[in-house]
Order: sequence, then structure tokens, then C-alpha cells
Amino acid sequence: QVQLVESGGGLVQPGGSLRLSCSASGFTFSWYAMSWYRQAPGKERELVADIENTGRITSYGDSVKGRFSISRDNAKNTVYLQMNSLKSEDTAVYYCNRGGINGYWGQGTQVTVSS
Repeated sequence: QVQLVESGGGLVQPGGSLRLSCSASGFTFSWYAMSWYRQAPGKERELVADIENTGRITSYGDSVKGRFSISRDNAKNTVYLQMNSLKSEDTAVYYCNRGGINGYWGQGTQVTVSS
């Protein structure tokens, strides 16, 4: 069965960096586009970034453009989210996803940006 397991979240000061990882199993990882979403308390789940199956094409939500970078290693069945210049408004649970809103989700990893 499809499994997505996120890691790398934590507490970071404003302006800091974190790298999230999502380890995938149960499917042929290199065949599928992958995404990162996030959900802050009291807000709807928001698409953060997408990456197509080869890793050559990426897209980002307006709020993270120029600060976040999505990448993948198909040999390791892992997708990454490098987050730089973090702001308090980036505080959220971050989810790895395959297949969009009606697709598969990881359990999420908490990112808290606070001084």
C-alpha cells in the first residue's frame, strides 16, 4: 500500500532554514508527481510546491516563491522541501502528497517558526 512518511520538522527562528523529507513506499515513485501541502491552525490546506516525476519541472505557491525549493531523489524514493528565510506565517503542519486533494497523504510534520 502507498505510504508517505514525512520528517524534518521542528522549531526554528525567523530567518532560519529547515529541510523536510518524505520517504515513499508501496508504489513506483519515479512514475508520479509529488507535492507538499501545509495547513496552519484555522486555515485551509494550502499547496506549497509540486514536482513532476523526473524532477525537471517544479511549481510553487506565491507565498513561498523564492524561499522554498522542492526536489526529489528517485533512487531513494524521497522528495524534499528546502525552506529558507522562514517566517512566522510559515508555521503549519506540512504534508507530503501524491495525487492531489483526493490522493495519498503522509501523517504530516509540524514546522513552527518563532523566536
